Amino acid sequence: MNSSNSSRRDFLKASTLAGLGATLAPTSNASAAPKESGGRLHALGQALRPRPAGNKPVHQLATPPREKIRVAVIGLSRGMAHVSAALSIEFAEVVAVCDKRDDRANHAAKVCGEKAGKRPAVYSGTENIWEKMVQREDIDVVYIATPWEWHVPMCLRSMEQGKHAFVEVSAAVTLEDCWNLVDTSERTQKHCVMLENCCYGENELFVLNMAREGVFGELTHAECAYLHELRGVLFSLGSEGDWRREYHKTHNGNLYPTHGLGPVAQYLGIGRGDQFKYLVSMSSPELSLTKVLKEVKPNGGRHSSEKYVCGDMNTSIIKTELGRTIMIQHDVVSPRPYSRINALYGTDATFFDYPARLSTAYPKTFGLSSTGSHEWLEDKDMAIMREKFTHPLWKKLQTRAAGSGHGGMDYVVNWRHLDCLRRGVTPDSVVYDAASWSSILELTTRSVSNDSMPVIIPDFTRGLWKTMQPLGIAS
Repeated sequence: MNSSNSSRRDFLKASTLAGLGATLAPTSNASAAPKESGGRLHALGQALRPRPAGNKPVHQLATPPREKIRVAVIGLSRGMAHVSAALSIEFAEVVAVCDKRDDRANHAAKVCGEKAGKRPAVYSGTENIWEKMVQREDIDVVYIATPWEWHVPMCLRSMEQGKHAFVEVSAAVTLEDCWNLVDTSERTQKHCVMLENCCYGENELFVLNMAREGVFGELTHAECAYLHELRGVLFSLGSEGDWRREYHKTHNGNLYPTHGLGPVAQYLGIGRGDQFKYLVSMSSPELSLTKVLKEVKPNGGRHSSEKYVCGDMNTSIIKTELGRTIMIQHDVVSPRPYSRINALYGTDATFFDYPARLSTAYPKTFGLSSTGSHEWLEDKDMAIMREKFTHPLWKKLQTRAAGSGHGGMDYVVNWRHLDCLRRGVTPDSVVYDAASWSSILELTTRSVSNDSMPVIIPDFTRGLWKTMQPLGIAS
């Protein structure tokens, strides 16, 4: 990571997008296109890599407890949410902030000084200044809230410098980078945690608790999505739209899988008792962004030569090792209300979100007035279930989280992960989860480019999922 390379961002962007694009051409020998052999699917590529010599699993990695967790943050647009949360947590201290833009970095330092009485060290002005910051010896965890192409280099360097890495979603764009995160976390014995805040929403924690307590019976199916109309954001200059729009030019698949997938993966115990096996994916035509381009001519028509390939709606089905199924969708360009779907099916109950609805085959078990599973629970019965099964973590933090971003989940995700480091216990998700949830981006594009052929999902745990027990998030 030579800090003298002043155009690393361009290099990373070109190598990530062009390199991945080269792997996605619809050829008959695509490396992840499964073939039939003895009635079983297998991939020509490596679905399971051997663990490098000397590496140790991190699924139960415990670290020395600390009274204070010393935090550094890279990327102070989205990263300001993490700065604000850390400033509100009594056992966290922001010791350094970093952004390419001087104004953002100095603003973050000013906010810290006003709230905590002490200004953090400021690193700004160049794209590579973060490399100097992560060499500091007074940092326990580095938050990475930058454009996607920077996530993996920053995570790798942070772990190699003896820090834990907390990274925004998605953790990685390519399968190769997913494996790099896993191997480096195992080699350095440092956590690489993806900050999937949607795992810590009130409804997601409510469903997780019910699933762990057996309300659903045997789990069979889940549905999830990221359905969020972002056409205005994608054409907003100086915003994340500048770089997120680039992926619509090169990738036809699910560009943002983890907000919906992370919570349902935890409901189903993916990586701990069950595992993703393979997926199929298909995309609708790409029409909406091109329509905006032609009819609205955003930013004075400066984007008129752009060509987009990502279908407006991508729909994928994942099959798990236990035979369960997950439907996952991505659409950020159609006019519609926001939804992550957030649905869970079992032998005894079904939950659907947006709005939150629950049906149970055994209402009398919970003292409900419902007549059976052919209807959604009435409000009074839903209130009873909320009282019984609202997650203890949400009950503990809901007052403190009030007013924080995304309905309080931004505070809860930060408090929970920093508290795990403070106590020295394993976080609710580790690098295997970050890799498997993020891998869906490349895998869906591979399936779409090969006429929706099934694509094997790598086992980043290297078989550990068979014996790993769910962590105690619901204890």
